[in-house]
Amino acid sequence: MTQTTEAAAVQETGPRRRIRIHRAWFVAAVTFVTIIGAAAFRSLPGLLIDPLHQDFGWSRGTIGAAVSVNLALYGLTAPFAAALMDRFGIRRVVAVALSLIALGSGLTVWMTAAWQLLLCWGLLVGLGSGSMALAFAATVTNRWFTERRGLVTGILTAASASGQLIFLPVLSWMVDRQGWRPPAVTVALAALAVVPFVWLLLRDHPADVGLKPYGAKEFVPKPEPVPGAARRAVGVLFKAARTGPFWLLAGTFAICGASTNGLIQTHFIPAAHDEHMPVQAAASLLAVIGVFDVIGTIASGWFTDRFEPRRLLAVYYALRGISLLFLPMLLTSSVHPPMIFFIVFYGLDWVATVPPTVALCREHYGEDSAIVFGWVLASHQVGAALVAFLGGVARDVFGTYDMVWYASGALCAAAALMALVIRRTPQVPTPVVA
Repeated sequence: MTQTTEAAAVQETGPRRRIRIHRAWFVAAVTFVTIIGAAAFRSLPGLLIDPLHQDFGWSRGTIGAAVSVNLALYGLTAPFAAALMDRFGIRRVVAVALSLIALGSGLTVWMTAAWQLLLCWGLLVGLGSGSMALAFAATVTNRWFTERRGLVTGILTAASASGQLIFLPVLSWMVDRQGWRPPAVTVALAALAVVPFVWLLLRDHPADVGLKPYGAKEFVPKPEPVPGAARRAVGVLFKAARTGPFWLLAGTFAICGASTNGLIQTHFIPAAHDEHMPVQAAASLLAVIGVFDVIGTIASGWFTDRFEPRRLLAVYYALRGISLLFLPMLLTSSVHPPMIFFIVFYGLDWVATVPPTVALCREHYGEDSAIVFGWVLASHQVGAALVAFLGGVARDVFGTYDMVWYASGALCAAAALMALVIRRTPQVPTPVVA
């Protein structure tokens, strides 16, 4: 080829463009890894109920009370954590939260009394994991993205399920062969290992690195720190509580927590063990839920960008309720195809409710949506806490979990109806310029 021909070829094709990935996606990746590290503890409660009952003689109701405190604080801390992130920045709040999780999980190794379980497992880990709750994901999404918010919310929500997928099989193997203490230490180390990633790689706002949010047309300056985090969180609550959509979202999300974290995550393994299913087999089924949870949540984020969120919620809750009604007939001593179908189906629906719920909070409450979602998440965890405790009590009283499965299925049907009556915000027409 002559020099003239080469020059012509360069002129035709032009210089090769580098494909630059927006910094927002790196922040989302760090957030994903951080939530995975914090999610390690979420895998433990169902695994430790029987070992703690055997080692210390504590009733399932007592152990369930510690799980209940943890779940309640996980939710009640979230709105204050969102406000603290506005005041002190995401990095500081998340680094302290991970340290609390490590401290609480590590101290359980030396506990000898039930009140110590409530303090370490309930209080410390509850506060830490609450600051790492889905309000963290909502804050990152709202600050760094103006497009693809539903998809990003789905991906970050799936991080919790990914943590379960990664840690649950390993922790169940450790519990089976080495007792419950090594898994507690493993969780503490996993939380500590993420702290350097948060401190070095996470940034509070796109303006910190001179960028626009992903998809934004204009540069968005970093807002000034908002003083009075607790006052703001409570003020947003009182403002939102005067609106109907808040109570409907809080009610549906309370049922979501009751039927996932409170019910399946806490009681599925002991319920399966009651039917003589090996603990590792039951834990593996929960891990499979984690696999399909990732798929279902990301798909739900994609759907939320394209379809009406309240209708999506109604479908998700209705399908979940129907599946729970069949569970008592499926629990046996072995893993069989109908049980696998239930696990796959339930996994796809596990937290698919989060992206449409976040979207509805954003639609109704604008700039306060992350804090409002924090309060909605608090209701999620209160529902989870109640069922974690009452499920253990029901098992102690009736000797079976059947009543809990049926009651949860009925609650999901109620949540589907509540989702349908959430009103839509009126769309303001764009003025036509003559």
